Amino acid sequence: MKLEKLIGERFRERPADCVIDSHALMVKGGYMKYMANGIYSSYLPLKRITCKIEQILREEMDKLDGQEVSFPVVMPASLWEESGRYESVGEELLRFTDRNNAKMVLGMTHEEAAVHLVREYAKSYNKYPFMIYQIQTKFRDEARPRAGLIRVREFTMKDAYSFHTSQEDLNQYYEKCHKAYERIFERAGIPEVVSVASDSGMMGGSLSHEFMLLTPVGEDSIVLCNECDFRANMEAAENISDIARDAVPAELEKVHTPDIHTIEDICKFFGDETCNSCKAVVYQKNSDDTYVVVFIRGDLEINETKLVNYLKDEIHPAIITEECGLNAGYIGPVGLKINGDAIVLYDRSLENRNNLSCGANEDEYHYKGLDMQRDVPDAEYHDFAKAYEGGICPKCGKKTIRISRGIEVGNIFQLGDKYTKAMKMTYVDQNGESKTPIMGCYGIGVGRLAAAVCEAHHDEYGPIWPKSIAPWQVHLCAVRADNEEVRKFADDLYEKLQEMGIEVIYDDRTVSAGVMFSDADLLGIPLRVIVSPRNMKQGVVEVASRDKTLQTQVKMEEAAEQVKKYL
Repeated sequence: MKLEKLIGERFRERPADCVIDSHALMVKGGYMKYMANGIYSSYLPLKRITCKIEQILREEMDKLDGQEVSFPVVMPASLWEESGRYESVGEELLRFTDRNNAKMVLGMTHEEAAVHLVREYAKSYNKYPFMIYQIQTKFRDEARPRAGLIRVREFTMKDAYSFHTSQEDLNQYYEKCHKAYERIFERAGIPEVVSVASDSGMMGGSLSHEFMLLTPVGEDSIVLCNECDFRANMEAAENISDIARDAVPAELEKVHTPDIHTIEDICKFFGDETCNSCKAVVYQKNSDDTYVVVFIRGDLEINETKLVNYLKDEIHPAIITEECGLNAGYIGPVGLKINGDAIVLYDRSLENRNNLSCGANEDEYHYKGLDMQRDVPDAEYHDFAKAYEGGICPKCGKKTIRISRGIEVGNIFQLGDKYTKAMKMTYVDQNGESKTPIMGCYGIGVGRLAAAVCEAHHDEYGPIWPKSIAPWQVHLCAVRADNEEVRKFADDLYEKLQEMGIEVIYDDRTVSAGVMFSDADLLGIPLRVIVSPRNMKQGVVEVASRDKTLQTQVKMEEAAEQVKKYL
């Protein structure tokens, strides 16, 4: 490929609206173009990168005896009604009506389509286990697309679905897929990706892992232990409290606290720490606006995913009205009265605690000396809190928790019978009895993986693509291509490298060396070969790697063979 024919502009300045480096460099380098919010067109360099990622995915899925299939992007709503997700999934699922007034959806995931494809085929136990996969366009009506290809609305994804007759068989296959994912990320150039226990969310199932590239610009919070191998997404990480009960319990005392509303202010008023307070966080269920009051230790935050999973309903911050009976800023567990239906929950950070401050459910009054055992004897405790820096590791029990940021580049789920049961998929076992198969699913976003690699491997000048997914392997620069000797040698070298099966992008434009090298940095090709009048006078060409680990000169007559050797 000749660079002068390459469609797409490369810019000198960083685009103003790009927050993270991978987004900025891929726009600046002519990899993609914005079309609409969360929707991009790809130029050739990005297309070549994603094609190579897709090939890695196919090879690894084929090693697991996966069979590639293709599901429609557009599906009838009736399929999603079978599984129950047509109503349960929020606005991320794009619903529409076609010209015949049939309800349709754009596929954001394809569990329903997978069951639909095989439920007539897999009627006997001897058909199992098997796995099908696709690499397909999907659409998720993301509320806040951001960070370029990291969070988009339209995207290409590899999703695989395995079917099993026993939990033991699913466990074994799940582990094989976990190892295959480790190989995929290593081959794509980011072996530093780690797997973390995660929340299954709308996918359902009992066990799931996310694969995370740890980076300060990541959108997910990851909980890690410095002493053991515990790793979990913030949404799934258990929070453990170890603050002991005071030996001498105080009496419950109501105190006048004028113009004090926040936990920080009341603790300052009482001369105490926030960990010795009980605060209320109030939500409403999306389904019926029922109030949900959660009491938690004052220094902790609510993990809303844990709360949603407990309620089995989505939530939103409450609108506290005079009619509901709640006294905003002074809500406490003693003497709490709520008009109408309400749910009151207690985080286990309050269990067995005493000598706490809390609201008194009365304007300008708080309690001190709250004893949960004595004053709220009927409370039931559950884990609703976010893990925090310096917290207790659920695995080794040490106070060694740290919070990092990460980009999710893949996920795997044990779905169980969530979809097969709902969609009435059955098989006949060895004893002639009808049983429901169980499923696993395994996803990787192709564009997101490309962006994650760029985020992990770049400098201030551009991406540093690993050879395995780089758009080309060699960037050939003919400096002063208007020089007849330079032109002839570079042309011959270009042809020779291609005959050797090496992918080459050839820059023979009559531009300055500065412009040429700046464009080469933005394209991020692993190996750069420079032909120039000065080099040719010495009988050499210059060979340099994009990551700056190699910079050397080779004899002109050995150039092609030496380039192949360095690759």
